[in-house]
Amino acid sequence: MTERGTILVVEDEESLRRVLRDNLEIEGYSVLEAPDGIRAVELASSERPDLVIMDIMMPRMDGIEATRHLRQHGLWMPVVFLSARGDEIDRVLGLEIGGDDYVTKPFSVRELLARIKVILRRARGGTRGTRHTVGEREVDLDTYAVIAPDGTRQSLSYREARLLELFLNERNKPLDRARIMDQVWGIEAYPTDRVVDNTIVRLRKKLEPDPGKPRHIITVHGVGYKLVD
Repeated sequence: MTERGTILVVEDEESLRRVLRDNLEIEGYSVLEAPDGIRAVELASSERPDLVIMDIMMPRMDGIEATRHLRQHGLWMPVVFLSARGDEIDRVLGLEIGGDDYVTKPFSVRELLARIKVILRRARGGTRGTRHTVGEREVDLDTYAVIAPDGTRQSLSYREARLLELFLNERNKPLDRARIMDQVWGIEAYPTDRVVDNTIVRLRKKLEPDPGKPRHIITVHGVGYKLVD
């Protein structure tokens, strides 16, 4: 792996895949290529790239389904979706299943490279490398896991880990949705309240003894959420 990192480009259009590869290599990244979702899952599983650029509309397996497979198998590297479809429902679906950004074709390669730098910087930064306690559970941000008292581990997605990291850094402080969306997703991802709320639901299932009656991730009505001990 190069110092800048390894990026998997998943795109069925060979000419676009070549353009992305050439520009990424100029920037110092090592590049892997896949023409469809099935090959993408194989390469991501074996090579563990630092980030995946994932086209949505592809033969054999589309990008949404491929990303589902990655997340279900505990692969939480950031995913940037590429799509000719710019409808909000596609963007929301992509972010809800664990995508980190969504770029609509045609796009500026320079802008895409800038977004990749931001996402990788966020993925490598923060308080990871330490463990935290939330109630009876332990949170390991280095391995993206929540550990129960009996030792059972549940995996966290990249966005879940980012959101939990923000909560841990701001314990007992109400966080409004605008700040959450900015610091966890970034303005460029155009997240919605629904994306934030659904991520909260998933976190509660992993952290709370009774997700229906949360004791740690509390709703602050009219504001957003806060983490309490």
